[in-house]
Amino acid sequence: MKKSVFLGALTVAGLAAGAAAAGTLDDVKARGKLNCGVTTGLVGFAAPDENGRWDGFDVGVCRAVAAAVLGDQDAVEFVPTTGKTRFTALASGEIDLLARNTTWTFSRDVDLKFTFVGVNYYDGQGFMVPKELGVSSAKELDGATVCIQTGTTTELNLADFFRANNISYEPVPIETNAEGQQQYLAGACDTYTTDASGLAATRASFENPADHVVLPEI
Repeated sequence: MKKSVFLGALTVAGLAAGAAAAGTLDDVKARGKLNCGVTTGLVGFAAPDENGRWDGFDVGVCRAVAAAVLGDQDAVEFVPTTGKTRFTALASGEIDLLARNTTWTFSRDVDLKFTFVGVNYYDGQGFMVPKELGVSSAKELDGATVCIQTGTTTELNLADFFRANNISYEPVPIETNAEGQQQYLAGACDTYTTDASGLAATRASFENPADHVVLPEI
């Protein structure tokens, strides 16, 4: 479903070659710590454990950069970001590096003054519904309420998908995956749409995962 399958692309503000890069790199070394932007919490990618220690794939990327630049994988400050705040945090210098689910698109590559270093995870967008809804395809979601994170390509893809299939939906805007999970389980929306990997991680955290289905369209 996603027109771009570049998910989890690593975005950096100045840790690549160039004058701006040298400035950011110097700042990180002088500070002795890497400020790394991650998600607000997505199991398997970036989430704090019961002791408050961050763990996951994206966290590993942050630690690897810290080890390479500072010689200490723990010299990292993890900064939670949402779809709306991630680029602002990078542009303002609040974070040195953004390592989280972020679709690499042509417009972002051209318009944003950042460097997409490369793709570190390929994914697609999907839909999760309660099994009791009796839906087996996203094309059967005509008139559904949809929990959707604002400020993302996911939001745009959702509109395109429903338009292309001549069906309608009512968006339920959310900011974070935790909020989306809460709203979905509370019945505020019929379906939750985000990256398929995120849906799998969210579903696995439910008390009864088998009561929920990730639809086949991706």
